[in-house]
This record gives sequence, C-alpha cells and structure tokens, in this order.
Amino acid sequence: MKKLHQENWTSQLGVILAVAGSAIGLGNFLRFPGQAAIYGGCAFLIPYFIAFFLLGIPMVWAEWMLGRYSGIRGYHSMPGVYRCVTGKRRMAYIGSLCVTLPTIIATFYIFVEGWCLMYALRYLFGWMEQGSDVHFTKLFIESVGLEGNGVLFQHGLLNFNLLCMLFCLLFNYFLIYRGIVKGIEWFCMWALPALLVCSLIIVIRVLTLGNPTGIEGQSVMDGINYLWNPVQSGSIFWESLLNPETWLAAAGQVFFSLSLGFGAVCTYATYTRRDDDIIFSSLSAAAGNVVCETVIAAVMVIPAAYVFLGAAFLTPENLSSSFTIGFQVLPEVFNQMPMGRIFGFMFFFLLFLAAVTSSISILQPEIAFLEESLQIGRKSSVTITGLITALGAFFTAYFTKNMAALDTMDFWVCNVFVFIIAGIQIIIVGWGFGIDAGIAELEQGSKYRIPSIFRFIIKYVSPVYLLVVFVAWLYQKSPEQISKISQNTVVQLSLGFIVFITIFNFLITLQALTRWEKQESLDSNTANGEL
Repeated sequence: MKKLHQENWTSQLGVILAVAGSAIGLGNFLRFPGQAAIYGGCAFLIPYFIAFFLLGIPMVWAEWMLGRYSGIRGYHSMPGVYRCVTGKRRMAYIGSLCVTLPTIIATFYIFVEGWCLMYALRYLFGWMEQGSDVHFTKLFIESVGLEGNGVLFQHGLLNFNLLCMLFCLLFNYFLIYRGIVKGIEWFCMWALPALLVCSLIIVIRVLTLGNPTGIEGQSVMDGINYLWNPVQSGSIFWESLLNPETWLAAAGQVFFSLSLGFGAVCTYATYTRRDDDIIFSSLSAAAGNVVCETVIAAVMVIPAAYVFLGAAFLTPENLSSSFTIGFQVLPEVFNQMPMGRIFGFMFFFLLFLAAVTSSISILQPEIAFLEESLQIGRKSSVTITGLITALGAFFTAYFTKNMAALDTMDFWVCNVFVFIIAGIQIIIVGWGFGIDAGIAELEQGSKYRIPSIFRFIIKYVSPVYLLVVFVAWLYQKSPEQISKISQNTVVQLSLGFIVFITIFNFLITLQALTRWEKQESLDSNTANGEL
C-alpha cells in the first residue's frame, strides 16, 4: 500500500521525549504519590516493580513493535495497525476502539489540565489565600463545581476554571496542528527538561526542610523512610504487602502511568523508521517514567505531606481520590512551607506541563485516524477532533456534581476498556503475530537483544497477569459502577457519549476499509499487469 504519511521523528531523542511525555503526566505527580501513601509507602513499591517487569515492559515492547511494523507499511492509525499486523478485516474495528479511548480521555483530561493551570496562576498572582485544610477543600469544591451541575456556567465563560480549560484546549490543538515534528516533538524537547528542572528544585527544597514543626517522628527523613525503608514501616509494611488490593492498585498504576492500551504510544511508534533502535527508545521512555514517579514525584510529595500533616493523615480515609493529595492536601503543605507561594506555583505549573505533554499524545491517535481513513489534511482532522474534544470537555465541565461524568468516563475507558485492549495487544504479539517474529521485529535496527526470559513472559505470564488483575479488579469495583447506571442520569449520558464516539469511529473505519481494499486491489492488478 502506498504510504499516506511521510512525517517521521527527526531524532531518537525526540521520540524518546515525546513518548516519555505521553507517559509522564498527572498519573505520576498526583496518582502515584496518592497510591503509595494509601498502600503503605514502601509496601506499594514491591508489587509496583514486579508489575512493571512482568506487565509494563512486555506491553511497552508490544506497542512499539506493532506501531513500527505497521508504520513502515503506510498505516499510522490504530485500525490500520491492527488490520496490517493480523491480516484480518474485523480487527480494524478493534483498532478503532484504540482511537475512541484516548479521545474520550482527552475530553476530561483537558478539564483537569485546566485545574492545574488555574492553581498555578492563583499562586503566581497571589490569589491563593491562606487557610486550613477545610479552606482548601472548600476552594477545590467551588473551583471545579462539585456542589452542582452547571454551576461553572452561571456567568457564561467568564468562570476562571472554564477560561483555563478553554486555553488548554486551544493550546493543545495549536501544538497538534503543527504536527509531529514542529508541534509535539518541539514542545516535548523543551517542556520535559523544564518539567525536570522544576521538579528537582522542589525535591531539593523538600529534602532540606528538616523538621520545621519540631514534632518527633515527623521529619523529612521519617517521610523518606516511610517510602523506602520497610524496617521503618514495621507491621504496616506486611499488612499492606499481604493485601490483594495493594497488588491490584500497583498493576493499575503501572498501566495508567505508562499509557498502556491507549493507542498513543503505538501511534507514535508508527512514525519511527525501519532501523530506529526501538528497544532503546522504549526502555528509555519507560525508565524515565518510573524514575519520575518513584523517585522524583514520590519524594516531592510524600515527605512534605509527612512533615506538615503527619503520618496519621496519609490514610485511605483522607486520600480517597487521586486528586485529593494534589489539589486539597498540598495547598495546605505549601501554606505552611517557607516560600510556599513560589513552590506552590512551581508544583502546579509542573503539573500543567506534564498534563500537556500527555494530552497532546492522546489526541494524536484520532487525528492520524481521520487523516488516514478520510484522506483529509491535518487542518481538517484537527478541526474535527477539536470539535469532538471540546464537546466532551464542556460536557464534563457542566456535569460536575460529585464528578459523575468524569468518574464514569474514567472508570469505563481508563480501566475496563484499556485492560481489554491491552490484553488483545499482548495476545496478538505473543500468539497471533508470533513471539519469534515479534522479537525479531523489535531487534531490527537495535544493538540490544531481548533476554530470552521475555519470550516466555510475553507469551504466557503477561496475558495471565492481565486476566487475573482484570477479573479481580472488576469483581471489586464493577458492582458499584453498574448500580450507578440505573440510578444516575449523568452516568447514562456519559455512557451515551462514549457509545456515540465509538459508533462515529466504527463508521469511519468501515469507510477506510472499503478504500484500503479498493486500493490494494488496484495495486495487485497493477503488479500483475507489470508481470
């Protein structure tokens, strides 16, 4: 088939930073510290690293292999990738789900991205008033509209949160419109280093806090021991380690933070060249993500919270949401920290940068899909994707009561369907495409070789690991979510929006299949005529 896209990454560093930027986001700086605090600090890290080795690395390699193999054959959309790799027409429809998932995620991710920008500007201009934990909780509730649907629209678009969200929406599409090289790669080349510098400055400040409260057992070193020293944790370590929920949460964190199953990494990989070292690139991006959340983000957040709020505060009751530690707990920490306004701005600006590097990656699958399927230019594909995402973002911003719309889309897309897609991908690589052929494709152009143990892990261990985690997680979480469907109109509307986007992408896939098959028939006839 004739190649439809000629754009490629200009350097290996560019693709590493772009893929790392896709993974490094709110999941690292908000979700990971919250999960680690809830599940016993050091006890959480052990199942986390096991899941990274048995699930994260194999899935990362699977997505890179599928992406490059299809990209050099002219397919840059997920339906094209699945059809190209398997040779089966129906797999294109499964691939279209990989387009739907990141598009839905983008609709609420950009809304949350607006929160980060809003808090950063509050600190920058001195609009963040001092107060207690009750004050900052009240501020969060009012800022994001938790008290009722439509409250953010009471003054039209003049609401500060909506203006921040609108800016984020336009900024994301400006970068995406500029393309892979001038937009995504350019932004990640300077944003990720800036993000690293900001985070290291905050880490240094946290590590030099000492024990400002004077309370015994509440120093920075105590917080670090809680995170890294199992002896210091005592019985809590073993209680958390023997808790099945800790292992489920750790696997879910690896999945979420590496952007596995979203289609974004696979789409990025389609723009790599035949002899690019994708083993090095994939491992570098994945390792950067792990260091970012286990070393930088965790040390930045947990010891600071430990110092000013105490170990008793780091419990599931106080950290019920991934957003709690970032938007409700840390403002109180900055309130008590010397030069807290400066470090508060740096932290939330860091979150904003991390969020943008992730959101531009999850927008690319839909854009590539529209370009390839409808044979339209980037301007048109960006416009269509922008309209869809804007509709979803304002839908999420309107139905904010108890975060019903956001939580519903997050549950079904980021948890249920992502696990299903990831399972399909690892089975395709291990059983459909063939483990030997898959490893050979990965090693093409690389000076490294995949350890033999990973042949067994990819083919047997990873699928079983995914199945066990997914079934256990559904058993634990799905009854509550399913009961909400019959009781909550907003939940029903949110699911309806997901179904609408899914059908939209299915119809475009059908049109793409018709065109691809016609083109391939013409190419075959031409080749036969030449013979």
